[in-house]
This record gives sequence, structure tokens and C-alpha cells, in this order.
Amino acid sequence: MGRSNIRPRLQKAILAFAALCLTSSTIGSIEAQAAGQEVGEITERIVQVQTKDNVTDSGAVLTPPKNIAKPFAVIWIHGATLNFYDPTYLAIGRDLAERGYTFITGNTRMHDLGNDEAWPGGKRIRGGTYWGIPSEQVRDIAAWIDFAEGLGFRNIVLAGHSAGANAVREYEAQTQDSHIAGVVLVSGDVRPDTRVPPPEWISKAKQDIADGKPEELVQGPFLSAATFLDIVNRSPEFTDFFGELSSNAGVTRVHCPLLIILGTEGDVGNKDDLEKIKSAIKHLPAGPSSVDTVQIQGADHMYDGQENHVSEVIANWGNTLAPATVKSGTHNPR
Repeated sequence: MGRSNIRPRLQKAILAFAALCLTSSTIGSIEAQAAGQEVGEITERIVQVQTKDNVTDSGAVLTPPKNIAKPFAVIWIHGATLNFYDPTYLAIGRDLAERGYTFITGNTRMHDLGNDEAWPGGKRIRGGTYWGIPSEQVRDIAAWIDFAEGLGFRNIVLAGHSAGANAVREYEAQTQDSHIAGVVLVSGDVRPDTRVPPPEWISKAKQDIADGKPEELVQGPFLSAATFLDIVNRSPEFTDFFGELSSNAGVTRVHCPLLIILGTEGDVGNKDDLEKIKSAIKHLPAGPSSVDTVQIQGADHMYDGQENHVSEVIANWGNTLAPATVKSGTHNPR
């Protein structure tokens, strides 16, 4: 979820990306990178991964000095209309790197308002908030976890912001990925989604699909037909993820520790919502091994000026995590 003042934020993001490029080099051999890092410096590198369905995702790795490096990596997934180099994300990542955590901020096929996701056979497939398929992000997240594995990490904190929080929680609910030592949801949905779209929107989207026009924009939600129907057809366990309305809740299939973070200034929820979540989870037949909730005072949805508080909360919580019990083949969604 982006902010209303998109242009100033876009300008900040462009400057942040330019600065990142000046201090980065595209990924080569992992061994060479590890050998090249000196004690006492944080390195920042632009990287790419490829998903099993041949989508290329860009991102960055912020690596702490060897003498303070922890055996945990934090993978961070962006919100809607945003991307891996958003200034807030880089600020959080740099602070976490100073605290010893390797920080991997990665795009999914949903990045920005729109993007060219792939060109199979010379045909363009669009991605982004308007055209991407949210449920397919499991493949992007799996690719970033593979990448972290390639760097030698067996313990991963999977974090997402805004719509990215929804993506990571659904990923873990679907896969029970044993590489994940903990899941962090930063300003994701905290209330059941009970919205029912007008039937004419659904009819228009279905007709566009039938006519072979999945990228046609449906004017009501202003999303592509394929994007809109993917959201409409989400499983009930994901629309009521924390089980406030039903015991058929996605959170019952998340078994690692869970951390939920909200701001206090106009964010997607409040203290009462966090209490309802904890209460609902207690009455479910299964769920996370622990649930912690934190509100950051003075923080808005984008945590502008409060990035160090976000990283502090994540780092302190991460220091309490037990290493993940890794099983092979647990993060390869189709």
C-alpha cells in the first residue's frame, strides 16, 4: 500500500536507488563476494534471482561486518506500488546490518504500479500492483529464500510490509517452510476482509478473461481483470487470516514465531486490533509457536523517521529466535 504523496516518495526512491548503485556491484560468484568483504564494513550489492516460472526479480543485499554477523538473514518483501529500494526499506536494512543481520530486500512480480514481468516467446506479461497476480508471489519469495540459502543461511526471518506482509504470511501458511525461523508482519491487514465487490465488476473481469484480455483494466477497482479476480478468489482462510470469524484461518498453518508491528499514526489497525488477533489465535486449534505485537509510537504506515525503531524491534525479537529446523524440499511451491 503506497501513500497519497507518490511523487515525493518516488523522487526519494530514485535517489536511494542511485546511491545504492554507487555502492553496489551486480552479483557474481558468491564465494568471491564473501572473500571480498572486510571486517568492519557493511557492503551493499544489487542482486537478481530467477523464479521457477522464469520471472527475474531484482533486489539488494546489505551484509554486516564479519565480526558481528549473525547466522540469520532477514528477507524483506515490499508493499503495493513500492519496490526493493524504497528509502524506508533501505534505512531499516542498514540499521539491521549494523546490528549484525544480513538484510535481503527483494522485488516480487507485484513491484511498482506496473512492470514488464516477463517476455515469454516475445510476448509481454505485465506485473505490478495493476497487472500482477498476487497469489503467484509465493514463487518470488521461494526464489529469495533459495538465494539466501546460496549465501549459506539456514535461518531466515521472513518479513513483509503492507501488502508484502500479506504475501509472506500466505507463503508460510502454504509451505510451512522449515527455513523460516520467524515471520514479521509490518502494517499488513489486521482485520478480516469482508468486502464484497459489485457483481458487475466481477462480470466484466470474467468477460475480459474469456475474451483473452486478462490485462484489461476493470474500471471499478482499476486493476487488471486477472489481478482483480485473483484477489476476489482468495481462499477464505486468507481473507480471515487470524481467525476472528472462523476457525478456518491461515494462521493455523504458521507454526514458527510471529511478530506483528503497527504504527500509531493512521496505520491499518490499532491496539484493539492487535488484542483481537492474539485472542483469536488462542482459541484456534493450531498456530504460531509464539505471537508478539508491537506498536511504534509516532509511526505512520511508511514509518518515515521511525525506521530505526522498526529495526530495533525486529533485531531484539530476532535475538530470541531458535534456529530453524531445516527439512529439504519445503520451499518449492509450484
